[in-house]
Amino acid sequence: MQRSMSQTGDHIMSIYETYADTLFRIAMVHLGRREDAEEATQDTFIKLMEKAPAFNDAEHQKAWLIRVITNHCKSLLRRGWRKREVKLEGVESMLTDDPEDQALIELVLSLPVKYRSVVHLYYYEDYAIRDISEILQISESAVKMRLQRGRQLLKLELEEEEQL
Repeated sequence: MQRSMSQTGDHIMSIYETYADTLFRIAMVHLGRREDAEEATQDTFIKLMEKAPAFNDAEHQKAWLIRVITNHCKSLLRRGWRKREVKLEGVESMLTDDPEDQALIELVLSLPVKYRSVVHLYYYEDYAIRDISEILQISESAVKMRLQRGRQLLKLELEEEEQL
């Protein structure tokens, strides 16, 4: 029995090492605070250990983890004690040395959550529209519309910055 528990622990650690950074970035996009993102990431792995679902392959496993953390972040945002504004503290792990890239990431983080999550999954995590639809449990047309509106908001912000 001891051996079985250590193998399970090793398996969870392997999954953690593979997906923790991605899940943390997704949580940061939703929550905007390092502490909240770390907690959401931990809660996601706790749920993985509790549920211990069977996965078809690694991509199915990754999609399940992303869906769990996304839903968890949404539930945290719905709680009354938490303001719906994104604080950009602690996002240095997502930022780059290039000032233009950094400015773009900050603009993406300033988008409303429903656009921010779709834009992040599409452009930063390289998910296809169909995959985003499954992860967020919305229709493909809703994903396309949110991408379009997110791009429009980013374009407006970039044009305003250029005029300044």
